[in-house]
Amino acid sequence: MNTARLADIAAQAGVSEATVSRVLNGKPGVSAATRQTVLAALDVLGYERPTRLRQRSAGLIGLITPELSNPIFPAFTQVIEQVLTRYGYTPVLCTQTPGGSTEDELVELLVERGVTGIVFISGLHADTTADTERYAKLIGQGVPFVMINGYSPKIAAAFISPDDRAAMQMAVQHLAGLGHQRIGLAVGPARFVPVERKLEGFAEAMQSQLGLTEAAAAALVQHSLFSVEGGQAAAGALLDRGCTAIVCGSDLMAFGAIRAARSRGLSVPGDVSVVGFDDSPLIAFADPPLTTIRQPVEAMGAAAVNVLLEEIGGNPAQRGEFVFQPELVVRGSTAAARTRG
Repeated sequence: MNTARLADIAAQAGVSEATVSRVLNGKPGVSAATRQTVLAALDVLGYERPTRLRQRSAGLIGLITPELSNPIFPAFTQVIEQVLTRYGYTPVLCTQTPGGSTEDELVELLVERGVTGIVFISGLHADTTADTERYAKLIGQGVPFVMINGYSPKIAAAFISPDDRAAMQMAVQHLAGLGHQRIGLAVGPARFVPVERKLEGFAEAMQSQLGLTEAAAAALVQHSLFSVEGGQAAAGALLDRGCTAIVCGSDLMAFGAIRAARSRGLSVPGDVSVVGFDDSPLIAFADPPLTTIRQPVEAMGAAAVNVLLEEIGGNPAQRGEFVFQPELVVRGSTAAARTRG
């Protein structure tokens, strides 16, 4: 490799050219962390790794995710893939698409390929109406797996979830503190566990913050699809009910809510405040930048891999749920409620 490239890589990695040279030539005297940094710099700059530096895989790990059009799923995928690669495993990404492969077909494919384990992100395990027998079968086949987002006591596995109830408490408290009295909730279908929990958290928060009964809080909930169009439809219905603030079940729904407000000549946050959920990549670049509830994707993704690798190593982690704390990120889509003149 010529010296210009060595200098580029050294600058990118923040190490000396001599260190880069040692890594590329497979010489000793370099810590694993530094080696990783140099290889990452090589990848970022688009240089090919020398053949001798290509690692043998410790095994394949399947990653089953819903559509990639919602940026939260690629965010989870990226974190999980990075952690798996660090441990020497090769991630195999399988995406469900409407009319494409089902979760069961993807699992069958992965098992046939001899995967070492599987990570499920927001899969059928999150749907309270789905049959959980498919997971018992997987356990019977001796394939370790871990679930992200959507807990079921019927499945003997480890689950990684954000605290959806606490998330709604944070959102409602923030909006109530800004003087909003009629706060609506736009969420996906009620059969999903994260939605159930958001409904509970919302009802509790509306009661504790604004003194609303469960029935009064329920009247300010609108179910729709987890998409921009779904958010727009749900927000339209909530605006008709006089809501001055809307909490959404995803950032995509929040974009739809902003669109619904603007289509009526209302400004965000001047007339209507909107709160998203996820803090997906690119959300900060929205107009206005979106106030949202951040899922701790990095921590959740790393935990999912660690739990799975413990299982693969024959030291099963506890069955049940690991719950992670979300965080309210206040940006420009929420403001004080307008006082009625």
